[in-house]
Amino acid sequence: MEKNKVRLTIGGLDYRLTTDGDVNYIKNLAEEVDEIMTDLMQNHSKLSQVQAAVLCALDYADRYHQAERNADYLKAQIQVYMEDAARAKTEAEMARREAERMTRDLRSIRRSLEEKDQL
Repeated sequence: MEKNKVRLTIGGLDYRLTTDGDVNYIKNLAEEVDEIMTDLMQNHSKLSQVQAAVLCALDYADRYHQAERNADYLKAQIQVYMEDAARAKTEAEMARREAERMTRDLRSIRRSLEEKDQL
């Protein structure tokens, strides 16, 4: 995979990275982190860059874990829906078979009645 070099500025410091990811995506991430860190340092003048970076990292870790929990919940919901769909499919197949059986029975009864009428 091709390596891309990208220059980022976060918290007033320049970083040069090599990535095999999308450069624009990496730049957007860096801009988002820079914005959060800048806001933290402007709103809390006693915070150092390191402290702002740690708080930013904690925020992202929290978001990550919340997203994981949400994804796990959604997976569980999908599993329930899949089980419901499989059950409904089985029930529909059973109902179709019963309808076919009843149709055959009805045809047989009609034939029997027609034969009686002909006698």
